[in-house]
Amino acid sequence: MFKRCFNCFGGEQKLEISGQIKNRDYPWDIYTLKELVNATNNFHNDSKIGEGGFGSVYWGRTSKGIEIAVKRLKAMSAKAEMEFAIEVEILGRVRHKNLLGLRGFYAGEDERLIVYDYMPNHSLITHLHGTLSADCLLDWPRRMKIAIGAADGLCYLHHEANPHIIHRDIKASNVLLDSNFQAKVADFGFAKLIPDGVTHLTTRVKGTLGYLAPEYAMWGKVSESCDVYSFGILLLEIISARKPLEKLPNGVKRDIVQWALPYIQKGDFNHIADPKLKGKFNREQLKNTILIAMKCTDGNPENRPSMLEVVDWLKSIVVEKRKKDIKIVKNISASTNYVDENENNDYVDDDETNNEGYIVRKKEPRLPISESKMRK
Repeated sequence: MFKRCFNCFGGEQKLEISGQIKNRDYPWDIYTLKELVNATNNFHNDSKIGEGGFGSVYWGRTSKGIEIAVKRLKAMSAKAEMEFAIEVEILGRVRHKNLLGLRGFYAGEDERLIVYDYMPNHSLITHLHGTLSADCLLDWPRRMKIAIGAADGLCYLHHEANPHIIHRDIKASNVLLDSNFQAKVADFGFAKLIPDGVTHLTTRVKGTLGYLAPEYAMWGKVSESCDVYSFGILLLEIISARKPLEKLPNGVKRDIVQWALPYIQKGDFNHIADPKLKGKFNREQLKNTILIAMKCTDGNPENRPSMLEVVDWLKSIVVEKRKKDIKIVKNISASTNYVDENENNDYVDDDETNNEGYIVRKKEPRLPISESKMRK
């Protein structure tokens, strides 16, 4: 039996996963260790498709021929086990076309494995900053489709899921793309469940610098508006293919809002677009999408829109049914005041990071699983 207590919204909630779970009405499968070892070729390095904060992700194929992605936790720490419990709990609650689907999991002894739908077009960060960025597979219509899809998924978490869910780690590496470049919001290890009537929580800060709302980064005040801020940063990133945070030659860090604002104030919206698009974009859509991003990243959380409004605005831009006049919000003071305190650490969770916001742990890699262990 696997049993873990974790904090959902200020109180303790228990998540129990036992050998009798198959008799309950859960929407996932319980895999055996042997099934997942065989599917991933014993977690062979050639099958590795990603590296996250608490584990590696491997491509696999089940005995039925279904392609899967398997997250294997690096070590059985309290942090890692809590992320496992939270992610399984939340993914088991939600079903939406723009959220990554949970296929099942394995929990036994010192192994925690989560099985997801496999996304053949990888993550958004791979296309914006990684190995696929030079191919420029994301033309303007696809970028708008991805932005709307990610917004739709986040809107579902905030307004339809019961209880409501704050993601807390919206970023390019947590938006995956299926075979049709449909966006899937992923990685719910930092998520918080919010009961009706609660407007915000005060909690330990977790997430990735450059995406964190000022009130959350400085005071630990987390609300749905923090996700809206992160989405605004992501929107600018999708448009420009620039990283959320960059280090200038003088050592000062500048976020993407600070970079974009002078061009917006001059009305030079075209300069913000990714040069790899070579001018092939709808200029009115570009302008209005940038203005939405600026509204989302307002320094005052009370001035930010809800994700319901964001989805409505983005969809209205694409279908051109109506136009909305969105004011440029110039007051973004304090949006980067906290950065220099974490100059060499873009991931806020007491660990070192690489350039993509992933945690780099100083631990030995996990070894393949022996046959004797598989039989247990």
